[in-house]
Amino acid sequence: MSDTNTTDFTNPSSFILLGIPGLEEAHVWISIPFCAMYAIAVLGNFTILLIVKMEQSLYAPMYYFLCMLAVIDLVLSTTTLPKMLSIFWFNSREIEFSACLTQLYFIRCFSVMESGIFVALALDRYVAICVPLRHSTILTNAVVAKIGLAVLLRGFLLILPFPFLARRWPYCRTNVIAHTYCEHIAVVKLACADIRLSSYYGLLVRLLVDGPDVSFITFSYTQILRTIFSLPTKDTRLKTFGTCGSHLCVILAFYIPALFSALTHRFGHNVPLHFHVITANMYLLVPPMLNPIIYGVRTKQIRDRLLHLLTHKGT
Repeated sequence: MSDTNTTDFTNPSSFILLGIPGLEEAHVWISIPFCAMYAIAVLGNFTILLIVKMEQSLYAPMYYFLCMLAVIDLVLSTTTLPKMLSIFWFNSREIEFSACLTQLYFIRCFSVMESGIFVALALDRYVAICVPLRHSTILTNAVVAKIGLAVLLRGFLLILPFPFLARRWPYCRTNVIAHTYCEHIAVVKLACADIRLSSYYGLLVRLLVDGPDVSFITFSYTQILRTIFSLPTKDTRLKTFGTCGSHLCVILAFYIPALFSALTHRFGHNVPLHFHVITANMYLLVPPMLNPIIYGVRTKQIRDRLLHLLTHKGT
């Protein structure tokens, strides 16, 4: 491929992903924990799906939401990790323009879906702990299906303008993206046009998604904590608090790096680029790895079924 880094072009045929700028010499070493996290994410999420499918006693709202989360995590991590590892291992940095926009869309779309599933899980825990006697009448299979469809449509429709806006801009500065994947702002910043429409729409989506979602999750867990502290026995309080605490850790691991990545792209001009890129990768790698561990292994029914399968195989 010819050097197009400074050549004028309107519609680039491809982009060049640099990986982690400034840490190119360490790419092979960095790939080891990244690859390990991907392997754990794939194995853990497939295990969740398998166990829920095999165990009819797990056909309940919480486990349906966990299956949705597992599928989202598999798509989200697979959208980025294979290409990232090809950069680290084989220096395969080129990505087609259409493939870049597709990756951009899938990352944003499934991130919005994941946020929606966290809201659904918070709702399930709120109903189960605060109004347990009404859980089966509030979260029926029909309601769960409607929530899942709403999460799917919200992610699909809100993010649909992103690739279309990115495709309409002329790109005449460079085709080099200082990142490991096609992040939305990193791509449109390469355009030699007024990209305020893309920037403002991205900010609007962030406000429409993160604002209501974080507010509802905060409200739900505040009410849950109030209910926990009113439980009669200390053991019950500690057990319920431990479960909810681990769930909150996973939620924070998703929202904090995502918020940091968004803010540094817009305002953090003094933040080292490699630190920003690593943080942006953590936002896509850590939650898919932690979710099956926290929501799966710490859930007694899934843990017991997994142990039963393992011991049965051993026997």
